[in-house]
Amino acid sequence: MAQVDLHTHSSASDGELSPSELMALAHKLGLSTIALTDHDTVAGLAEAAQAAHAHGIECIPGIEIEIDFEPGEFHLLGYGIDPQSAPLLDATQRLGNARHERNEAILELFANAGFQLDTIKISELSRESYIGRPHLADLLVKARCVRTRQEAFDRYLGKGRPFYIKKSCLPLEEALSVIKAAGGVPVVAHPYSLFVSKSMLGTLFSRWKDMGIEGLEAYHPTAKFGQCVILERMARERGMFVTAGSDFHGKARPECGLGRTAGNMAIDSCYRDALVSALSHPAAQK
Repeated sequence: MAQVDLHTHSSASDGELSPSELMALAHKLGLSTIALTDHDTVAGLAEAAQAAHAHGIECIPGIEIEIDFEPGEFHLLGYGIDPQSAPLLDATQRLGNARHERNEAILELFANAGFQLDTIKISELSRESYIGRPHLADLLVKARCVRTRQEAFDRYLGKGRPFYIKKSCLPLEEALSVIKAAGGVPVVAHPYSLFVSKSMLGTLFSRWKDMGIEGLEAYHPTAKFGQCVILERMARERGMFVTAGSDFHGKARPECGLGRTAGNMAIDSCYRDALVSALSHPAAQK
C-alpha cells in the first residue's frame, strides 16, 4: 500500500529537517507522496521539489496559513499552489514582517521580566529565516529556564500565558483569495484546534464550504481516531473531500510520525487521490 503524507513541515518554518532531509526520510520510509505545508512561507518548496524528484517522490507544494479566529486556532492549508504567485508572496512577506515584530516584542517582555537570554543566538535556533514561538521556546530551553519546548509554551508562550502576544493573522476571505490566486485548493487543518462545539463545527463547515473551502483534514495525530471518523462524516455530508496528515515537525513532536496520522494509522494513497482530483477540478482555478 502506497503511503503518503499531506501535512509536513521543514526547517523553512518550524520543522527540524531541511526540505531535502524531509524528502530523504520520506524515501527511506517508502512514502510515495509528500505535501510540504510550512507555516506562512513557501521558502522551502523549490528545494523540496528538487529533492523529491531526485528520490522519485511526488511533492505537492503547499502552505499552512493561520486565520484570525477565536476561541481556538484556525489553520488553513493551501495545496497545489504556485510558489511564485505575486499575491501569495506579498501575503507571506507581510506575515513574515509581522512575525518578526512579534518576536521582538516577546523578547522585550522576557528582558523586562529579568530573563537572561542569549538573544544573539536566536538565529541559530532556526536553520532558515523563519523564526517563530517554537524557536523562542528553544531559547528558553537552552537558557535552562524550562526543560522542554512544551513546558515553555505551557508556562510562558502559549495562549493566555504571561508572554503570549497575539499573532498577526490573515482574515479568512483574504487567505482564500490568496490560495485561489495561486491556483490552490483550501483545506481546513486539524479542525479540533478550533475549540468549538460539534454543532458549531457543523455550522462553520457549512459556512466555509459556501465560501470556497473544499476539504477537511479529518485525520490528524492529535485527535482520537473516533473523533476523526466523525469529522470525515461531517465533511462527506457537505460535499467536502477529506485529507490526512501527520503534521510532521521532527523529534520535538514525536507523536507526529512521518506518514502516520490518528491512531498511528498509515496514511493511505486514497487521500492523495482525493486531493489530486480536487486540484484538477476547475473550482481550484478560480
